Amino acid sequence: MKKLINDPKNVVDESVAGFALAHADLVTLSTEPLFIARSDAPVSGKVGLVSGGGSGHEPLHAGFVGFGMLDAAVPGPVFTSPTPDPIIAATQAVDGGSGVLHIVKNYTGDVLNFETAADLAEAEGITVRTVIVDDDVAVKDSLYTAGRRGVAGTVLVEKIAGAAAERGDSLDEVAAVAEKVVAQVRSMGVALTPSVVPHAGEPSFTLADDEIEIGIGIHGEPGRAKISLEPADQIVDRLLEPILEDLPFASGDDVLLFVNGMGGTPQIELYILYRRAAEVLAERGITVTRSLVGNYVTALEMQGASLTVLKLDDELTTLWDAPVQTAALRWGR
Repeated sequence: MKKLINDPKNVVDESVAGFALAHADLVTLSTEPLFIARSDAPVSGKVGLVSGGGSGHEPLHAGFVGFGMLDAAVPGPVFTSPTPDPIIAATQAVDGGSGVLHIVKNYTGDVLNFETAADLAEAEGITVRTVIVDDDVAVKDSLYTAGRRGVAGTVLVEKIAGAAAERGDSLDEVAAVAEKVVAQVRSMGVALTPSVVPHAGEPSFTLADDEIEIGIGIHGEPGRAKISLEPADQIVDRLLEPILEDLPFASGDDVLLFVNGMGGTPQIELYILYRRAAEVLAERGITVTRSLVGNYVTALEMQGASLTVLKLDDELTTLWDAPVQTAALRWGR
């Protein structure tokens, strides 16, 4: 194993410190307890948005803190949920008087710890709503979840809910928009190689040189099947078919197509996947009106990708297009 680290125990602290230094115009860093917040937080009268989870998925979540998206992100240890204490502190730090929305990926540790933090924040007079993201169609349950996993669709929930909060929607309205995105977004991924957690020093699972895993999670948890490596177009077809059947998507739909890299896959390959996915959608009469391609929800250095499709309407399209200024997403401002 070769990694550009110092002590494995300090990976998250040192990485978050570097992130805060690199983006000091956008964010501020709290070290005790550890969280990243908007530099202008709290924004008076605006609903605050807090998300977080295990590290190793960068730029999720800290990379999405800023105008038009999250107000705070709480990083836990690699692939491990943060404890309630920093979640409570982040919630307090971004409460502008209109309540706080927690956006939580459906992993057992995240759900339990955010739930505990929400209860404690409510006891202190902060109104909290929680939205659980469970967009992965690959498996119903996994090593980490009861029900479907929350994966790349989380980015779309954070962006669209963030825009609703920025325009002045109430807490109930922002939560309703976030729930609408959760209801209309589906994802599925593939791994070509495993990732290596720094403190473990060895791959989190094994794949033969000619094997891939279909339906992989973002922590290396298993998917639907290990199969022999196939051409990219066939892999896209394997990922896209369950997505389209699940909602289901139909001819006449407008959608956002998101091709997400898992950390170790170059852009040249992601655009090959995008090309085929757009082709299949067009054949089904589904129109791609918005798109996103890149490494946004990663699993350390895993080679692989995920496809995400969000059914759009006028409201969601307007909110997606709204200005955003974060380290990882920025347009219109």
